[in-house]
Amino acid sequence: MTSETSRALLCPRDQTALDIGREHDIEVDTCPQCGGAWYEDEELELLESTVSEDHHRSGMIDYAKREGELNCPVCGERMRAFNYRAYNLELDACLKEHGFWLDRGEAEHVRQVMRERVAGLSRAESAQHDWHRAKRGGGGVMDKLRGLFRGGR
Repeated sequence: MTSETSRALLCPRDQTALDIGREHDIEVDTCPQCGGAWYEDEELELLESTVSEDHHRSGMIDYAKREGELNCPVCGERMRAFNYRAYNLELDACLKEHGFWLDRGEAEHVRQVMRERVAGLSRAESAQHDWHRAKRGGGGVMDKLRGLFRGGR
């Protein structure tokens, strides 16, 4: 249960009292009825960190923002729906930064997004490194091509 209130939090989907549970070894408030979970801000960061290091997580988290259909279980105000990291995954966030609502299965989808993000960034870093090495004559693809053409003269 959140430290901001001593009352039981209710599921924004079905108004069932949330239980304290664990998802990916993170303590979150979970709905026994629908399987959704309430992640406080730092808990979503913990979920992301189960897949990646801090430097891979930088950048905007929310795209295509719109007024959501759910109310925050902490303050009761309407939340904002957004596409998580520009992927086809819509999450809900409290505008007062109380946390995020993730429906059943969305925690694993967040982790998959982070795995894809880390893999993409790693490929980009590797390609950039190879390009700079090739420009310096460090035995990259360009050097191999030059060697082929020199040998043919």
